[in-house]
Formats: sequence, C-alpha cells, structure tokens
Amino acid sequence: MSIRIGLSVVLFAGLSAATAQEMPRGTPTKEQLASDKRMFITLANKALKWDEPADPIRIVGPLYFVGAQGLSSWLFATPAGHILLNTGTPKSGPMIADSIRKLGFKPEDIRILINGHGHSDHAGAFAYFKKLSGAQLAVMQEDVAMIEDGGKSDFHYGRDWKVMGQPPVKVDRVLRDGDTVRLGEVMLTAYHTPGHTRGATTWVTTLVQDGQAYEVVFPDGAGFNPGYRVAQPPEYPGIEHDYRTTLHRLEMLEPDIWLGHHTEYFDLIGKRQRAASQGVQAWVDPEGYRQFVAGKRRAFEDEVDAEKDVPFKQK
Repeated sequence: MSIRIGLSVVLFAGLSAATAQEMPRGTPTKEQLASDKRMFITLANKALKWDEPADPIRIVGPLYFVGAQGLSSWLFATPAGHILLNTGTPKSGPMIADSIRKLGFKPEDIRILINGHGHSDHAGAFAYFKKLSGAQLAVMQEDVAMIEDGGKSDFHYGRDWKVMGQPPVKVDRVLRDGDTVRLGEVMLTAYHTPGHTRGATTWVTTLVQDGQAYEVVFPDGAGFNPGYRVAQPPEYPGIEHDYRTTLHRLEMLEPDIWLGHHTEYFDLIGKRQRAASQGVQAWVDPEGYRQFVAGKRRAFEDEVDAEKDVPFKQK
C-alpha cells in the first residue's frame, strides 16, 4: 500500500483494525489526525495533491473536468455562459481559471457557482471566481452561513476555521432540497444530502452526447473526516439520522456516470487513460457507483459501532 493510498484510507474511509496493521510506517493514525486538524489538512493537501494542476478533459456533452490532481472542479459550458461546480482550495482559483482557458472557454463567462459542500477544499475559491466573473453563487440553505462567514459556523471545523476556512463570500441564491439550477441546455437538480456538512448537496443531471442521454451524479454528504462524531456523542443533534437518510438517498440513485469531488473516489487517472480510446464510455460506471456508496455505508456503520463500543472521553 503506497503512502498516498494509505493516507487516503485514513482520511476518508475511517480506519479499521485490519487496515491499521497494513498502514506504512510513518503514516499518521486516524486518532492522530483527529486530534490535530492542521496535520490532517496539511497532509491531505500534500499527499492527495489538492493544489497540483491537472490537464482538463471533456467528460460528456457540455461537462468538463477542470480541477486539480486530487480535487474535482466541473465546468458546464453552454452558449449562455458556464456553471462551475466546486472551486478547490483558496489557492486554486488561478489554476482552475487556466484550465478553463486551455479548453478554449473564458472563466469570465461563468454565470453560476455551485458546490458539493462548504469546506475549503471545495468552496475555497468562491470569492476569487465571483470577483472574476460576477457569477451568481447558489448554495444549499444549511451551508450558507459557513460560506458567508468563511467556515466559522461549521459544526466540526468552526473553532479551527483558520485551518479549514476560506475567504467569506456573499451567497446570492439559497437552495433547498429539490431546487434546480438552469443555464442554456443544462439543468442540475440539488438534493440535500447532509452529514459531512449540514448542507452537503448531491447534484444530478442528464447530459446528451451523440444522441445518447446519460444520467450523471455528483454524490456528496456520506463521508466523515477523522475526529467526526456521528453517533455517540453526536457532533450535532440528528447527525446519525442525517447520515442514514443521505446513504439511503444515494443508494436509490442509478447513474450512468458518477463523478466524485475527490478524484481518487472515481479513478480519474484510470478513466482518463481509457477515455483516449473509449471516449465517453470510459466514464460510464454504474457498478463503480454502487461499490462507492456501499463502501461509504460500511465505513459509517463501522464508525457507529466503534463509537458506541468505546466510552467517549471528554477532553
């Protein structure tokens, strides 16, 4: 197991006893990362290459990947202007703008900004792109506060907002479950899938290429970082119920193409390589989606069991 893969397991999937035995020497444990949020963010950024540029690529129809090696940003390019889903970290704005220009589009033509959830690795450059383009910023109601206060109201990282925060920015449109965002031929539906943040959002759309329609899903909300308390004692009242509702909702979706907000989730590298010969079919992966959600379900249930089996010690 490589350091990068090993750290990814610790950061985003929880750490079982068996996994802990396989971890490379020197890789921090879940407990160490939980107690030191700055270490968590610093190592995640470096090991998972959150701020390292990646070549942009067309996925299907008007949808393009314009993110970093480890973090996804998605451009929906239409004649009426563009939608940008996720902006990466606070440092990522110019890098993403360059990727958009490499595709022949103008970042100044972005008309709508949206996100999966309000953490700084996905919403960090909202302020940059809003200043650059004047785009409307649309955010799920429960995450509006943390976008506008730079992360201070986040239930887990709020007291450490200087570690996991971002430049505050005014939200122009407050979204609620089932709302849609439309521009040109693109319509995205926002589903409230709370857990990872209170306002985590799963986006669903149908895109067409060469006469074929594809349901595309951007799942969010089911992951938890080291230090999260999802059951006992809960980070906030109702968090366990939120996670269970979100997992059920994600399990009910049946996408042709699914695209995660972290690139290792959906094997960007492997699918990019296959796309050179297979085109859009390289991104079609319904079984991969089922396995991804099942893995989130297993990690969550393991975490609940672990929390309920071990007495919590208040620091």
